Amino acid sequence: MQHEDQAAARAGAILSIDLDAVRANYRLLRERGVQGGGKAACAAVLKADAYGLGMPQVANALVREGCRSFFVAHLDEGIRLRQLIPSDCSIHVMHGAMPGAARDCVEHRLVPVLNDPGQVDEWRTLARELGRTLPAALQVDTGMSRMGLARSDLDRLRQDPDWLGGVDLQLVMSHLACADEPAHPLNERQRLRFDEVRALFPGVPASLANSSGVFLGQAWHADLLRPGCALYGIHPQPGQANPLAQAVSLAARVVQLRTVAAGDIVGYGARYVAPGERRIATIAIGYADGWLRALTGHSQAFVDGVAVPFAGTVSMDSITLDVTGIPDHRIAPGQAVDLLCAQQTVDDVANQAGTIGYEVLTRLGSRFHRHYIGI
Repeated sequence: MQHEDQAAARAGAILSIDLDAVRANYRLLRERGVQGGGKAACAAVLKADAYGLGMPQVANALVREGCRSFFVAHLDEGIRLRQLIPSDCSIHVMHGAMPGAARDCVEHRLVPVLNDPGQVDEWRTLARELGRTLPAALQVDTGMSRMGLARSDLDRLRQDPDWLGGVDLQLVMSHLACADEPAHPLNERQRLRFDEVRALFPGVPASLANSSGVFLGQAWHADLLRPGCALYGIHPQPGQANPLAQAVSLAARVVQLRTVAAGDIVGYGARYVAPGERRIATIAIGYADGWLRALTGHSQAFVDGVAVPFAGTVSMDSITLDVTGIPDHRIAPGQAVDLLCAQQTVDDVANQAGTIGYEVLTRLGSRFHRHYIGI
């Protein structure tokens, strides 16, 4: 504890991750799967280091909450996660294995998601070499045209049922392209297409709903929900009230305070020219920490709940704020100002930067001191 306190005292910025909020979000999502007599279980997507919040800590919190099914994007993520969670937990690797790497899935007890005929053939070949069936999931494309078996691949399967010989098919899945827009017609088209695909695999569990898909309703739930960003508080359906708890807060410390005169320039590119005498605070965070340069001129920080605007270009390691009017006793070198807080969520920052909350979260850098709540 003393070591953590010392590290926090040295840090230019502190990222707090509320694992109690992550668990609460998982419970809410899990309950959605069984509302109205539904029977969908709830997995958790931990790709990109649990969306930047720390795979070891988040995985442990979710295991304690009862989660036993996890998804990652890359094989190495799966290998890392296998060392962190109990042996009875399943880990699906959504990109499958790169050519020549299928044996690593077997060695580390990972379930590859087979996305194209090449992956299917390599997995079948390995099963034959090992003399046993091997577990896998199968992804089908239902309209996103990104990953998964195409219609022509499914036609091949209809003509040759033995194509999946040696594959212990544990899950059939697809991915929604527009679930964060509930009224988008592609949602229904993808659901209907997925229902057709499921009919080819009677008795095999199915999964369609991502974070936003959970909130489309039971018709999209199938047998397994796959929330990712919703676990961490990102809004699943913009324009409506967010039912999820915010899981992160971020504060950066003041490095320096100065007074500038009218006409003085602040920051790179001379984008900010003081309109009068202004008080400028420089804080220890920048785009090297993932705080997007696109926030220049569009964002703010908070001093004791009072908004103070960015003044000048977001730099690699620092941001300048206009703190004119903030009393000296409320801001000083070493004092923290808030960037993610009750007044400004991840989604708010994403809107200011012209991006999405996923990018804001996954860009959060390694230089922060990380403080976990509810660990």
